[in-house]
This record gives sequence, C-alpha cells and structure tokens, in this order.
Amino acid sequence: MIMARADRHTRVVGWLKVALPLAALAILSTLFLVARRIDPEAALPYAEVDVEDLAREPRMTAPTYAGLTSDGAALTLSAKEARPVAEGAPAAAAGLRLALDTPDGARTELVAGTAVMDDDTREIVLSGGVVVTTSTGYRLETTEVAAKLDRTGLESRAPVVATGPAGDIRADRMVLSQDNQTPGSYVLVFNGGVQLVYQPGG
Repeated sequence: MIMARADRHTRVVGWLKVALPLAALAILSTLFLVARRIDPEAALPYAEVDVEDLAREPRMTAPTYAGLTSDGAALTLSAKEARPVAEGAPAAAAGLRLALDTPDGARTELVAGTAVMDDDTREIVLSGGVVVTTSTGYRLETTEVAAKLDRTGLESRAPVVATGPAGDIRADRMVLSQDNQTPGSYVLVFNGGVQLVYQPGG
C-alpha cells in the first residue's frame, strides 16, 4: 500500500515537471501573440519638435543672460525663445523680460514682446509693447526701449505714458541712467513735451 502511494506520488511529480514548463511556455506564447504591436508612426503625432524646422531655423528655448554692468548693477535677461536673424546679424528674442538691480537698491523690470540684441554695440532693443515698472512706484508703457548691457542705461525711442507717485505723465522720451552729480545714484528723467497730471495723495 505504501509502495503504491509512493509510486503514484513519483508519477505525479514527474508529470508536473513536464506539464508545468509546457504550461509556462504556452502562457508566454499567448502573451506575445496577444500583445499589440508598436506602430512607430502612431507615436509621431505626440512629437512637439519639428527637427527639419529646427535645422532650418536654429533657436534656443528659454535662454537666460545674467551679468554686471560697469557701474555694479545686476542685469538679468530671460526670453521664451531666441534665434539668430541671419549670419552676422543681431540675435532676436521673443517674450523677453529684463531686470535691472542698481547698487542703490532700486529695481527696474521690463517686459516686451520682442527684442534684438547686438553684441557689437552692447545694446538690446526691446519692442512689441514694452512695459517698465520700477521699485520707486512708476509704471511706463512705450513701443520701444534701448537698454545698455555694459552700463546702466535705459532710453525710450518712442513716446511714453507713465503713472507714478506724482501722477500721470506723458513725454516724448524717458531716460534711466546714473546721476552724474551724485555717484551711486540713478535718476529717471522725462524729456520732450512732458505733460503731468498731478494727483495729490489722499
């Protein structure tokens, strides 16, 4: 009786040694047959980068430039995109932000739709709806501003509309530069047909 049980157990174990590996192979084969094949073309619509377009028009995404001017002001530039207009021509940028922190503790920020940077003149020209805000409470709007990269200097090249502590201002020009009479100080000056609507503090 014991011998019969032992023989039966041996036969079952031997059968399982053969059947189990075969079952595993059958399951793996089924997985490979059922698995969906990868279509390389189906992945193309998800690609957001046009390689041929990049080859034709090389560009940088989200570039940032930071440096110090000769008078010690910290200058930071960032853009959504920058690209060379042509060989030997200034680089153009879109969605540009400029921050200028002068040694006297003041901060000036500019936002513009487009900009052109010229390394030869060390100047960047912002256009496309320029908005200038200062830590002293001024907000200016104009169509074009030239900013120096090697020293502190902002100059509008179109009429300016501004609001500030003194009231509403309209002028032909605006210049932000060092105060020649007070080293380490900076002044915001409006020139040319200046109109001021005074608003006394309430």
